[in-house]
Amino acid sequence: MYDKSAKNRYLCRVNRSNFDLMGKILRFLCVFSAVWISISGASAQQVAWSTSVEPLGGDRYRVVLDAAIPEPYHMYDMGPYEDGGPNATVIRFLPVDGVRYDGAVQQLTMPKRAYEPMFDMEIGTFSRSARFAQTVTLTVPEAEVRADVEWMICNDNTCMPPEDTELTVVLKAATPSQPSEGGSLWAFIIEAILWGFAAMLTPCVFPMIPMTVSYFLKGEGGAARGRMRAALYGLFIVALYTVPIAVIILATRLLGGDAVTADIFNWLATHWLPNILFFIVFMIFAASFFGAFEITMPSWLVNKSDAKADTRGLGGIFFLALTLVLVSFSCTGPIVGSVLIKSTAGEFWTPVLTMLAFSVAFALPFTLFAFFPEVLKKLPKSGGWLNSVKVVIGFIEVALGFKFLSVADQTYHWGLLDREVYLAIWIVVFALLGCYLLGKIRFAHDSDTPHIGVTRLALAIAVFSFVVYLVPGMWGAPLKGLSGYLPPLTTQDFVLGQPTAPAPVGADTGATASDRPKYSDFLHLPHGLTGFFDLDEAEAYAAKVGKPLFIDFTGHGCVNCREMESRVWSAPEVLELLRNDYVIVALYSDDKKVLPESEWVTTDTGKVLKSLGKINSYLALKRYGINAQPCYILQAPDGRRLGGPRGYDLSVEGFVGFLRDGLDAYRK
Repeated sequence: MYDKSAKNRYLCRVNRSNFDLMGKILRFLCVFSAVWISISGASAQQVAWSTSVEPLGGDRYRVVLDAAIPEPYHMYDMGPYEDGGPNATVIRFLPVDGVRYDGAVQQLTMPKRAYEPMFDMEIGTFSRSARFAQTVTLTVPEAEVRADVEWMICNDNTCMPPEDTELTVVLKAATPSQPSEGGSLWAFIIEAILWGFAAMLTPCVFPMIPMTVSYFLKGEGGAARGRMRAALYGLFIVALYTVPIAVIILATRLLGGDAVTADIFNWLATHWLPNILFFIVFMIFAASFFGAFEITMPSWLVNKSDAKADTRGLGGIFFLALTLVLVSFSCTGPIVGSVLIKSTAGEFWTPVLTMLAFSVAFALPFTLFAFFPEVLKKLPKSGGWLNSVKVVIGFIEVALGFKFLSVADQTYHWGLLDREVYLAIWIVVFALLGCYLLGKIRFAHDSDTPHIGVTRLALAIAVFSFVVYLVPGMWGAPLKGLSGYLPPLTTQDFVLGQPTAPAPVGADTGATASDRPKYSDFLHLPHGLTGFFDLDEAEAYAAKVGKPLFIDFTGHGCVNCREMESRVWSAPEVLELLRNDYVIVALYSDDKKVLPESEWVTTDTGKVLKSLGKINSYLALKRYGINAQPCYILQAPDGRRLGGPRGYDLSVEGFVGFLRDGLDAYRK
């Protein structure tokens, strides 16, 4: 019989098992759904933020924040929304030293705006991506900018909890274009090359050319091997002149860092002690060239090097080169010293590069004559003309030496070597040189010159023409071609066509005799321009009269600064713009004037700056990221950058355009 109750019991067991299975499936689905929702939510919250920096010119930058929003979510805009509205995106840039935030954060991506019934207001949203930007002004070389970002994303059905993160952006000041340093460096290199060739014509070196070259050509292995050895000989000469100065500078840099090295060379370029020593050294070098005495290396050192030069191989070639350097030191030493002393006014790599240029020019003839020995037959014979070369170089040393005395005089305001005194010395020195070339003056080691040749006559004509060019400078002629080497025209007591008592500084700034610009009793602007020498004072006056600022970072010892003032500032269109449309402030970075204690500045490292030059130099680096001269900045009274930095550039049209662009930016 069919047992119905058994069937029912079986069905109940099956149904109970099915219910148990369905329950497990449902529980699994619930857990899976929860995990999926959690994963989906986590994935949705992964809004990818990225940052970038866009330079806007000068020390202004735009920090850009990009948000990649996952679909199908949208992110709310920056609102703001009243109570009951959605969570707007909030971006807060944290304050940091050396960074000024210009205006509020901008939404570069336009949000999609629509009325939202749930919030009963118009809402702006971003889909897929959004861009935000903050404009900043960087007043230090480098700074780390941080931004706190809060946001919330939603889709059509649900919203994720609000999220936040902190973004970090490193801002580095763009290295300003420094053609001033580049121009000075190339000038030093060209001058060093000329001195290198000039050293070849001295009586210590010139006779050694055929002797040395013939030594290599007659050596073992034939002419080909001799040429290779001659090339190595030239290479060793370059190394002997260049490597020692490079080692000294690199050691200074490694032990003290860039700042210490820069401070050392800045001290060498502007402090009175090294400048006076350099002046004395130049005079000693000149006396040596005139025949008063000879500067030589110790004989034991020369003899020891010469003995080792007899050995074969690379060692022998090296010691032969060392012997040349030591033996010729009485002629090349003053030249090398002159090149190095002048180049210390530049950056710390300048002495290495200038000495490399000098040594290459000095060693080049030895190698070239070894490759082309037939040229030796065309060389003039040694004689009295070589001593004449030394004497000519001696006159040039005297003239150049006074540049160092002039720098010390200007930075310390001694008033000993004003422009007319400096010019009088140069006129006398070069007039005597002309007389020497004509045979009217003779020195101890000169040979008899019953007549002069065409070459000496041509040189005499050139020298006397230069003297005639200098003479009008005694009455205020600008002498633009020499403006970088002469004291500024403002130091001259008498300028033809101008009143003997110049207009008081600050006359056209509205200042009274008792309220003139600070430091105007010892600092002056060229071409009769009036202005300021303190930035805070200039900014206050610019705000009062409603004009932009022309900031001139300059120095007493800056050759290119004087050349810019003489050849560019003097143009009528430039003078008109500077005089009528700008408030000028000149900030000297090498002035040694010690200020009252109330004006001292303490740096971030706790160092107290007391002199006007050090304070201005610190201001230039900290606020503008600038350490070059000349450097020109155009700025609104509120600190907004209008143009620059602009460095050494002799284009008058370019400078006029620079000034006019600044005015246009100020008027916007």
